[in-house]
Amino acid sequence: MKVQRDKNPALFFSKAEKNAIINTIQEAELQTSGEIRVHLERRAREPFFEHAKEIFEKLGMTKTRERNGVLIFVGLASRRFALLGDKGIHEKVEAGFWDDVAVQMEEYFRQDQFAEGIIAAVAQIGVKLLEHFPYQRDDKNELPDAISFSV
Repeated sequence: MKVQRDKNPALFFSKAEKNAIINTIQEAELQTSGEIRVHLERRAREPFFEHAKEIFEKLGMTKTRERNGVLIFVGLASRRFALLGDKGIHEKVEAGFWDDVAVQMEEYFRQDQFAEGIIAAVAQIGVKLLEHFPYQRDDKNELPDAISFSV
């Protein structure tokens, strides 16, 4: 059954969906020094990927100690998304990793399962971050775990 979703990014997910996404981010980050963020935007500017990179910078994703931040950027009006990894993680993952995550997300999104798609992506990204950036005793949560948005 298709869920009627609010076009306002702050209201796009139900409270339960938001909590599930944030909990998945927090669980992943307990295992790694990496940082994962989710950002929703009502109408993302074109060119889409360039705009997503601007938001990546604006959210401080490049300011982590190991340059291992990952952003899941979703444009609601266009139903498009971008996966952006900072220099540290991007240099370590194998070719095709981001494509594999994207294919999985697309399948969920096609079925109107946006929260589930993001949760699956966060879990998959968390495993990769753990592989290359395991949790250290002195790790700090460098970026907020909350879902951010622009209208």
